[in-house]
Amino acid sequence: MEKYLGERIPKLGFGMMRLPQKDGRIDIEQTKEMVDLYLAAGFTYFDTSWGYPGSERAIKEALCDRYPRESYILASKCPVWAGKGIEVAHGMLEKSLERTGAGYFDFYLHHNLGEGRTHFFDDYGMWDLVEKARQEGLVKHVGFSIHDNASALSKILSEHPNMEFVQLQINYADWENPAVQSRACLEVAQKHGKPVIIMEPVKGGTLATPPPQVMEIFEKAAPGMSAASWGIRFAASLPGIITVLSGMSNVAQMQDNLSYMKDFKPLSEAEQQAVIDARAVLEGIDSVPCTSCGYCMKDCPQEVAIYGTFEAINIYKRFGDLKTAKGKYGWNTKGHGWGLASQCIECGACAEVCPQHIAIPEQLAAAAAVLEAETAPA
Repeated sequence: MEKYLGERIPKLGFGMMRLPQKDGRIDIEQTKEMVDLYLAAGFTYFDTSWGYPGSERAIKEALCDRYPRESYILASKCPVWAGKGIEVAHGMLEKSLERTGAGYFDFYLHHNLGEGRTHFFDDYGMWDLVEKARQEGLVKHVGFSIHDNASALSKILSEHPNMEFVQLQINYADWENPAVQSRACLEVAQKHGKPVIIMEPVKGGTLATPPPQVMEIFEKAAPGMSAASWGIRFAASLPGIITVLSGMSNVAQMQDNLSYMKDFKPLSEAEQQAVIDARAVLEGIDSVPCTSCGYCMKDCPQEVAIYGTFEAINIYKRFGDLKTAKGKYGWNTKGHGWGLASQCIECGACAEVCPQHIAIPEQLAAAAAVLEAETAPA
């Protein structure tokens, strides 16, 4: 008997948001090859969403039309905050089932709760709607994913105790990150008795190419292991985990993941220390020492996304990944209705209340020069 939901599910999940591309479209043939390799290695958990362009239809062709339904576990999600209205929101489950041809979903998630998005699920009555679908057999298990802090997670779990699991962003770089709060969120889930599906174990790909000094630590601890393996194995070694989603984009990434997860062994004590050392290196790299307290934004006349800007520029400073940094910047600013760093008028009100004594106007100007530039900095 399982101690918790998903205990027996193999700990590598196939996240199907970043599928391989060919001529601007999902490469179905390569996706099929990846699906075949994954299932042949004994793994079963596939993750998609109504909001992932082309993913659900690709799953139909690469998985659902080719394998018996009982041979795999399929999860999808409903991002009802996507601005389409209540009618579209109420039709998301039906549309996802139609696109995949799966008949039912083993796991179904309220997608990306937190911040200003949670109220849509309340306003549209999605909690009761999805519960009804579970009673009808259209979904087997109901939970949610969230990108927010531990306090917000605890509030949702307290208000909706019937949620069976949560999906959290957890990786060794964000373990103590004040904005992401990976460790704290995991502890909240455990306190509420909810097993966890882990997303972003490689932090959107940034941990697949860490700074050389981090890679030196890992290479010394386990020669020949890929950088990505450390992120995924760290996550899979945590207690109460259903599975760890890896957004694999090609056959080579699939083969690498399978090489160390097929006969998965949790991190040893020496390997855990290597991760701690790697995190210390990342935290020691010159970056903006922002703790995301938000005091600076309360009276900003331009409503600049101050700590969101610093979160984005720190990705660039620590990992050198400008594409991911710009993506995070766009999401933290325009994606949330906040102003750009370049809109700062240097009034200084933010710096006066910053507990970390950051020279905020100067740091915003420096970040804007990088994140809003059309070309990469020299």
